[in-house]
This record gives sequence, structure tokens and C-alpha cells, in this order.
Amino acid sequence: QVHLVESGGGLVQPGGSLRLSCAASGTRFSSVTMGWYRQSLGKQREWVAYITAGGVTNYRSSVKGRFTVSRDNAKNTLYLQMNSLKSEDTAIYYCNIFGATPDENWGQGTQVTVSS
Repeated sequence: QVHLVESGGGLVQPGGSLRLSCAASGTRFSSVTMGWYRQSLGKQREWVAYITAGGVTNYRSSVKGRFTVSRDNAKNTLYLQMNSLKSEDTAIYYCNIFGATPDENWGQGTQVTVSS
């Protein structure tokens, strides 16, 4: 069963940057597409970005050009560099195998708050 630990969240002013990390275990990390998700208060969890085993990336339109997903297969770690942050980016951020369902194992997430 996959085990995920997200970190790197915090409070940042609009226009600021944060880098999130996700340490994964219990899966063949280098062989799977990994994704970042987020859940805002009162909303459903949504995908933010994903990166394939081969390094191909894709982003939801609202973060394209501001966020960058990357991975270090040697460290079984996924990253999300977030620049030009906006208040609407405020959410709890999670990582998981891309396509994971709500019933599958998820980490605790990391809180990102964008506020002046």
C-alpha cells in the first residue's frame, strides 16, 4: 500500500512562492504517473498537475505557467514548485498516484495559505 508524506506548505503573501515535497513509499515510484491534488474548504479535491514516469507533465489551466511539477526517482520524491501564488490557491495539497480514488490511501496533505 502506498504511503505518502507531503510537506512544504505554509503561509505566503500573494505573489509569493512555495515548494512542496512528497515522499512516497510502498509503490514502484519510478514506474507510475504521480499527481498533485488540492482541496479547498467546502470543495471537492481536484487535480493540479501530474508527471508521467517518462517526465511528461500536465497542469490544470488555472495553474499553468505558475506551477511546475518534478520528480526525483532516486529519492522517491515528488515536488511542486508554486510561483505567483494567488488567494485562490489556498488549499490542502496532496500527492498520490495519478487517478487514485478517494477510497485509496492518502497522506495528511500540507496546508497552503495565500493571504496578505
